[in-house]
Formats: sequence, structure tokens, C-alpha cells
Amino acid sequence: MFTAIRRWVEHRRAIRRRWQADARRLILAEEVNAYYEAQRRATRARLQGDAGEFYHWAKVAAEVGRIAPQAAMDIDAVRAIVAEEGVRTRAVRNRTLRSNGP
Repeated sequence: MFTAIRRWVEHRRAIRRRWQADARRLILAEEVNAYYEAQRRATRARLQGDAGEFYHWAKVAAEVGRIAPQAAMDIDAVRAIVAEEGVRTRAVRNRTLRSNGP
């Protein structure tokens, strides 16, 4: 019983370390736009139906907001990112459907 609980706790810690590391990596690479990049990646994962990656990148965005006071976080910019990714994803799907046509 304790072994199973310990494994579960370690698994959760590994997940937490992953999103914390990704947040730090984005902050180093993107600085002010790190939050938007995390939101963009979360949106892509959601549109692709990858729930695990969506939650991961949503947590990365939250962590960026928590540890990076210089990160810009404007809800209108996030809405624009979501709309832009939606258009991009639909365009990719349409190209794929056309290339796999009859």
C-alpha cells in the first residue's frame, strides 16, 4: 500500500518538476512573451485533443505568471492567440484532407 502511494507521489512530483522546468525555460527564451507562448502551446494541444499536454501547458502558463513579474498577461492577447491558433489548426487540417483526397 505504501509503495503504491509513494509511487503516486513521486509521479506527481515528476509532473510538477516538468511544468516548473518548462516555465523556467520559456522565461529564459521568451522573457516578456513567455506567458503567451505557454498559452499558445496549451491552445494547440487542446485543439489537437491532447488533454494531458493541454493541462501541462496551462500549468506552465500559470507558473510563468507566478514567477515572472515581467511577463505580459493580457486577456485580449490570449483571446487573439486562441483565435489565431484555431485558424492555423483548421488550415492545417484542410490541407491534410485535400492532400489525402480521392
